[in-house]
Amino acid sequence: MPACGAPVSVDDGWEIAEPSATGMQASKLCELARYLDSSPQDNIHGVVVVQDGRLVFEKYLDGDDQRWGVQLGVTRHGPTVRHDVRSVTKSVISLLVGIAIDRQLIAGVDQPVFDFFPEYASLRTPEKDRVLLRHLLAMSSGRAWNEHLPYTDPDNSERLMAEAEDPYRYVLEQPVRSPPDVVWNYSGGDTQLLEGILRAVVKQPVDEFAGEALFAPLGITDVEWIRMPNGHLAAASGLRLRPRDMAKLGQLYLDDGKWHGRQIVSATWLHESAKPRVSSSYGYQWWTGLSVVGEKVVERVEARGLGGQRIFIVPSSDLVVVVTGGSYIKRGIENEGEITAGILDNYVLPAVLAEQAARLP
Repeated sequence: MPACGAPVSVDDGWEIAEPSATGMQASKLCELARYLDSSPQDNIHGVVVVQDGRLVFEKYLDGDDQRWGVQLGVTRHGPTVRHDVRSVTKSVISLLVGIAIDRQLIAGVDQPVFDFFPEYASLRTPEKDRVLLRHLLAMSSGRAWNEHLPYTDPDNSERLMAEAEDPYRYVLEQPVRSPPDVVWNYSGGDTQLLEGILRAVVKQPVDEFAGEALFAPLGITDVEWIRMPNGHLAAASGLRLRPRDMAKLGQLYLDDGKWHGRQIVSATWLHESAKPRVSSSYGYQWWTGLSVVGEKVVERVEARGLGGQRIFIVPSSDLVVVVTGGSYIKRGIENEGEITAGILDNYVLPAVLAEQAARLP
């Protein structure tokens, strides 16, 4: 009889292992499987666990889903089914910026943003000229932006950007409310400008560049990147990926930017991305956090997306945990992680730490 959450064999580059072979307590993962089966109200769609670079657990559940706000109804999820990753897309944009810097297509993070948008020179002001590339990455540009409203609200800034004929002009037109590097404000507009910068320096559509520079080297072949109503790439939230491919992005971080020995993005960039900046929990389009298991405090890096989309990376345990879900109507991405973090903190990390403790003399 197969173990709880035993991964299926799919030709996607993952090695599959028994939990015990990687130092995990299988009984805790069985508890996780039972929790998922007994909690349909949480609308979790999938959980994938990678330990020591090997796939040790995956479980999928049917549930109500969306495709970038369009209702899909009850969907049967599985290892070969794409899922909205929403704002996990922002972390992918960060990876692409790092690759562009590695390739010397961008000189560095201290370049003024308007240097990349000469066609909008008429919008320059002394205040806006102080906004640098790193301020976009850290969401500390100081530009007016209100994404705290529901995305269905017509006054939500990201919705207005998505409906604007020219999204880059729309963002660059917004007034500066505070100097850069002073206030952290969650802004898909900053991410859209990063996409515009990438498009300018790589001289091709960013989804094509992502395919060549990131996805193909990772063996990720089934990708959808949704476009906004104005026809531009939804840089802040539009990616749809398989959960096992989301896990590859986490493993890329753990392996210092390498996949199967091939360097895809520099370790330096990954480490810089995970350093908190103006916000104590936000780096360059990546989140940071802490897990508390018993008396042990564990540092983690995260990619987060609305609805319960997560890539948890725990370097100290060589661990990647991917969660997908369908709770899109809940607002406040900073506060919606109780269920997803509970999967990591109450089940997966104890499975690692309990086995480690059992082996101590």
